[in-house]
Amino acid sequence: MSQQPAKQTALGDVAARQLAIATRTVPQLSIITPRWLTHLLSWIPVESGIYRVNKVKDASSVQVDCSARDERILPTTYVDYIENPREYLLSAVNTVLDVHTRVSDLYSKPYNQISEQLRLTIETIKERQESELINNVEYGLLHSIAPSQRIKTRKGPPTPDDLDELITKVWKEPGFFLLHPLTIAAFGRECTRRGVPPPTVSLFGSQFITWRGIPLIPSDKVPIENNTSKILLIRTGESRQGVVGLFQPGLPGEQSPGLSVRFMGINDKAIASYLVSLYCSLSVLVDDAIAVLDDVEIGNYHEYKY
Repeated sequence: MSQQPAKQTALGDVAARQLAIATRTVPQLSIITPRWLTHLLSWIPVESGIYRVNKVKDASSVQVDCSARDERILPTTYVDYIENPREYLLSAVNTVLDVHTRVSDLYSKPYNQISEQLRLTIETIKERQESELINNVEYGLLHSIAPSQRIKTRKGPPTPDDLDELITKVWKEPGFFLLHPLTIAAFGRECTRRGVPPPTVSLFGSQFITWRGIPLIPSDKVPIENNTSKILLIRTGESRQGVVGLFQPGLPGEQSPGLSVRFMGINDKAIASYLVSLYCSLSVLVDDAIAVLDDVEIGNYHEYKY
């Protein structure tokens, strides 16, 4: 005689879940990073879209003297400026976001579809902004370094000696080192091997290792090529003749400095379009505001994509 299946005496989990309200999250985007570089830069509003860096033509031509008290003839001098100073134009990072009105009308609870689409688009644009600040061929940090401010590594992982040499290049109020997270790990391993573990400091509620009191700031936008990378040392601020970020203030639909969102209308297919724009650039005011250590070996690197 065949055995009858056991009779179910209670509501099962699968069926019960049909009546349950699931707790949902906003969409998660794995490429979002802290973007420490944009936090640490000093930002200058550029209302005309042009930033002109005036410079002294020849600092050695400015004559001063320390004469005896009875000296009757004092030296005279003047400060001459270069005649064709460099001008920086703001660069645009933008895109058009399309959202079907049916989607935003029917599926905006508990999270507003348009708000979430804009949030994720803005985060992506800001990630691209940080990459451009480092890598843009016209104004990026890596393309704004004078030949005298470039140092070749001593073949191998970054060492305390390498960072000390960078400090000799940017010794007037250095602000922070900027490097890839894998390069930070390589430096940490080398410090541990030498018995000089670097101390840490708290910034923005996070912990950063330091060298000579200068924090090592990570950014995955610093490129890696052939198992090597770079380390930058930066001084920031207009008053310190450092590196400054540039942005356009007062944009229509401004969401944050230099970033705007503008509604472009609804087309005949019921698609609403939004123009998301970010205007920015970067300027190195004097050569010794930045230096770079090239060809730094990062050790165990296996197809890390940034």
